[in-house]
Amino acid sequence: MGMSKSHSFFGYPLSIFFIVVNEFCERFSYYGMRAILILYFTNFISWDDNLSTAIYHTFVALCYLTPILGALIADSWLGKFKTIVSLSIVYTIGQAVISVSSINDLTDHNHDGTPDSLPVHVVLSMIGLALIALGTGGIKPCVSAFGGDQFEEGQEKQRNRFFSIFYLAINAGSLLSTIITPMLRVQQCGIHSKQACYPLAFGVPAALMAVALIVFVLGSGMYKKFKPQGNIMGKVAKCIAFAIKNRFRHRSKAFPKREHWLDWAKEKYDERLISQIKMVTRVMFLYIPLPMFWALFDQQGSRWTLQATTMSGKIGALEIQPDQMQTVNAILIVIMVPIFDAVLYPLIAKCGFNFTSLKKMTVGMFLASMAFVVAAIVQVEIDKTLPVFPKGNEVQIKVLNIGNNTMNISLPGEMVTLGPMSQTNAFMTFDVNKLTSINISSPGSPVTAVTDDFKQGQRHTLLVWAPNHYQVVKDGLNQKPEKGENGIRFVNTFNELITITMSGKVYANISSYSASTYQFFPSGIKGFTISSTEIPPQCQPNFNTFYLEFGSAYTYIVQRKNDSCPEVKAFEDISANTVNMALQIPQYFLLTCGEVVFSVTGLEFSYSQAPSNMKSVLQAGWLLTVAVGNIIVLIVAGAGQFSKQWAEYILFAALLLVVCVIFAIMARFYTYINPAEIEAQFDEDEKKNRLEKSNPYFMSGANSQTQM
Repeated sequence: MGMSKSHSFFGYPLSIFFIVVNEFCERFSYYGMRAILILYFTNFISWDDNLSTAIYHTFVALCYLTPILGALIADSWLGKFKTIVSLSIVYTIGQAVISVSSINDLTDHNHDGTPDSLPVHVVLSMIGLALIALGTGGIKPCVSAFGGDQFEEGQEKQRNRFFSIFYLAINAGSLLSTIITPMLRVQQCGIHSKQACYPLAFGVPAALMAVALIVFVLGSGMYKKFKPQGNIMGKVAKCIAFAIKNRFRHRSKAFPKREHWLDWAKEKYDERLISQIKMVTRVMFLYIPLPMFWALFDQQGSRWTLQATTMSGKIGALEIQPDQMQTVNAILIVIMVPIFDAVLYPLIAKCGFNFTSLKKMTVGMFLASMAFVVAAIVQVEIDKTLPVFPKGNEVQIKVLNIGNNTMNISLPGEMVTLGPMSQTNAFMTFDVNKLTSINISSPGSPVTAVTDDFKQGQRHTLLVWAPNHYQVVKDGLNQKPEKGENGIRFVNTFNELITITMSGKVYANISSYSASTYQFFPSGIKGFTISSTEIPPQCQPNFNTFYLEFGSAYTYIVQRKNDSCPEVKAFEDISANTVNMALQIPQYFLLTCGEVVFSVTGLEFSYSQAPSNMKSVLQAGWLLTVAVGNIIVLIVAGAGQFSKQWAEYILFAALLLVVCVIFAIMARFYTYINPAEIEAQFDEDEKKNRLEKSNPYFMSGANSQTQM
């Protein structure tokens, strides 16, 4: 073991400072890159949502599977320090490669603003992501364990506090980067043509990864470094396999039972290794229920963000976009970790309650389960405000009169009278098979029958403007607009084509008396310009929408005033979200408290219960539970097709509650150990054995004493 003089700082080894700064920069780098990754896939590489999501989740899962590789390299070959340095170099290269892959001008030879050969960018970004997954995953189990290594015996309290500070650094890094990198992405940059600045948004995380590497290497002289202990994972696997095989061979009554199934490996492996493996398997056994916690925890980025899209983001003077709600978790962590460490735990200890690591983890699971119950309650509130969309063989119809006469419309079982420029209050729902006759008439004119095949499961708008003139428009919206955006479409009542430009999006050539398709815009006031050959030059072509909230849809009718200039009138198709995003804060609060008592404690527990040569193995096992948790989400979300989202939340909450009870029972039977004491006992025994061998008379006297 290479020891160096330990400098201390407030009772902490000074080397810890370098490790925490390294972790902060590395997490900033990782989360910053991840924050814009899905947008990079959809906007720059132009993949559809499903492919982008699949690649994104595969990448995240890889990042949590590679720790096993990292632990193997560290324990059997390079040692933790060299592993962290070499994989950080791989990681930095990966970040640089993905940054280069997003440079538009790399293949844009004709300078038209779009890359001429996308495959080059795709290949580069995939190479970059593979290197990043190897780098970030590979150093994960090593960094936290390496930090734990820096403490002496008897510094348990400081070491526990270190895991909290370490966790704080992770969240401070992710919080800052999720706020900063999207801001960099929105900047315009480029040599020949300007567009969203992905190279800068990926480049800053790459630079920070280089900083992380430099800071870590600077502390080199102060670290306690342990030599790698040989291929531990291989040894463990072989020993377990031998024990099982041996037990199976001697399964008759003739062979006496052994205390522990691993004792069947005694014929071939030494006691020390067997007892170390016992420690690891006991902890690993406790890990079995843990992925369920992560399955719930990781839905903040998916399900909860989607839930936020059906809510209103106006919180006081602030206006929050749905995907910004995730930062609530990171903000709360930065607040809660110190509160738990400095206030809550000491209080609980004062009350004389022994709040062990496993009890904390059980409480964490319970809190996460409750967070999903709250999410389900919020969902029920949202569902009350959501519009009803047609299901199965239903059809919905709304009538919009864009003419100057009063019109009568007779529908099956309903008669509607509409004045000029007005619409029915709501969509009317009909069974597609019973939609026999729809007639339009106007006082003093014949009746016109509407002939159109209405598509089942769709919303339709029936535009009428004269007794024998109508048009059926398929809305194409059978859900709330995504990401909390607002759908806007235009109806043209001029005789010529019109083109409308709104916030950089173009509605080209809307023909006379017909509707454009919807385009989507974030909240706020949007300006738009109407152009047509029919509009006289003295007219004002620029207009503004009223303030768009979240998740609404409107039809704007462009009509001619008496002076031939255009004017617009808006009609609501889908009302804006009314449930406030602030209502998500309680569920985030519960989940974050659960995370603090579960995750921080779990890291520290894994470290404290592992023998010195298997710390990385257990850290890798801990991270593996995260990967499995992500896979559970994909399975449950895919298999359980719920008609109601709240039902899925309740299912997850129930699953975790059951798992929580199982875990509590398992934890009851777990006895805490001090691996260092057990190791010391083995060292002691070995010393005795050596003395015996070198001096045969050493023990005989003692024996005769006891025999007397």
